[in-house]
Amino acid sequence: MGKAETQKEAADVSGTHLWLVMMKAFRTLERVATRSIESAEVGLSDFAVLEMLLHKGPQPVNEIGRRIELTSGAITTAVDRLESRRLVTREAHESDRRARIVCLTARGKEEAVKAFAIHRTAMDVAASGLSKSERATLIQLLKKLGTSAER
Repeated sequence: MGKAETQKEAADVSGTHLWLVMMKAFRTLERVATRSIESAEVGLSDFAVLEMLLHKGPQPVNEIGRRIELTSGAITTAVDRLESRRLVTREAHESDRRARIVCLTARGKEEAVKAFAIHRTAMDVAASGLSKSERATLIQLLKKLGTSAER
C-alpha cells in the first residue's frame, strides 16, 4: 500500500469506515476464538454456558440464555447436551418451583477450566499486537460506542 493510500485510509473517520474496520477485526478475532474453543472439543454454545457457569456460578436456565443471547430452544438443547455429558446438572430453584438452576458438576468445572484456559491463551495471543494500555483504551472506547449507538 502506497503512502497516499495509507493517508487516505487514515483520513476516513466516517461511521461507515469505523464499522468496516471493526467488522474485519471482529471476524478475525471470531475465527481465532472459534478455533480455540473447538480445539477444546466443545461447541460454541456449550462453551458459552460452561464459561458463564464457571465465572458466575449456578444460574437459572432462562438467565443463561438471556446473558449469552441464545433462544430458549437453543439454551435448552445446549444444557441437555451438557447434562448428557455429565458436565452440568439441573436443580430445583429454591423459591420458584417452575425454574431450574444449572450447576457445573466437578467434571464440568474441570472441563470448563481447561477449555477457558485454551481460549484465554488464544485470545491473549490475538490481542498481543496491542499494549495493555491500548487494550484498556480500546475497551473503554468500544463500551462508549456501544452505549451511544443504542440511543
